[in-house]
Amino acid sequence: MSAKRSHKIGLTPGTLVHLGKQKKHKVDIELTRYGAEVYEVSQATNLSELVFNQSGGEVDWVHFNGIHDTLLIEQLGQKFGIHGLVLEDIVNASQRPKAEEYDDFFFIVLQMPTFDEAKSAIKYEQLSLVLKPPFVISLVEDPGDLFDSVRGHIKQNKGRIRKMGADYLTYALIDCVVDHHFIVLEKMSDRIEALEQDVIGNPKPIHLKSLYQIKRELLFLRKSLWGSREALGLLYRNENALISKEVRLFLRDVYDHLIYMMDTLETYRDIVSGILEIYLSSQSNRMNEIMKVLTIIATLFIPLTFVVGIYGMNFEHMPEISWRYGYVAVWGVMIAMTVLMLRYFRKKRWV
Repeated sequence: MSAKRSHKIGLTPGTLVHLGKQKKHKVDIELTRYGAEVYEVSQATNLSELVFNQSGGEVDWVHFNGIHDTLLIEQLGQKFGIHGLVLEDIVNASQRPKAEEYDDFFFIVLQMPTFDEAKSAIKYEQLSLVLKPPFVISLVEDPGDLFDSVRGHIKQNKGRIRKMGADYLTYALIDCVVDHHFIVLEKMSDRIEALEQDVIGNPKPIHLKSLYQIKRELLFLRKSLWGSREALGLLYRNENALISKEVRLFLRDVYDHLIYMMDTLETYRDIVSGILEIYLSSQSNRMNEIMKVLTIIATLFIPLTFVVGIYGMNFEHMPEISWRYGYVAVWGVMIAMTVLMLRYFRKKRWV
């Protein structure tokens, strides 16, 4: 069951109503504090249980594994001074990817795609990011996310992440989401290639259903990539001091990846359209073959029906009726006509 937008009709802007699939799990909060020489991780179910960064020397990554607890989200807004309209967008799980600039923070929404092998379909989960140095706040819908690699780099002090600020962590999370788009595109490529071989080899009605399912998934993936591209464009072109010049270069690189994926996606859409045309053409050719066979059969029986019709007339005087070899002669004529027509059809390569 999902909460619908109609539930918000008549409510004032900024009223928090969770829109999305109903969740029952307890929302956990993970606080990761790190710096060049500092690494701490703590878990809680309430913001009051956590001690946040006061000096600003380290980065505090605050991660929520649920957005359905509107009271907790409201407390988050009060704690960090986040605008009510942003909180409203956070609890709405059907937001399109976007980036918004406020006085002292950036708000970013992305869709995290994963490929469900069991259902052979793409699943999406909303990611909300608030960049407010030295804090980065991330919120997802369900426990478990795509950021284990980022956590590993922080814990093991790999790369430059421990030496950089909150803006670099934001980039790392965005880059992780974009990388998973690559994985999903590879899965879609495998599906399209396999389906193309099946359609060319032996087209079946079930292939039509698969084609429309893939076209639909590519459409949703395109919407996700298009919105993400707009969001990244705003971030890397923005000269706000919250994002350093160095990090903007990394964001531009992610932006280029999105452009590449959109081009790849358009290629896949063209391929799927081509496969659909192949399927429809094969079905049309198959129908034409069936109609040709039926037409040939009907054509063979037309003269036979004519002959039988003549001798089926109830005239009293028909010379052939009393002829001793009349029956055999009629059969001979009909067989000869059939053979001659078949030879003619074969000469014309109709059979």
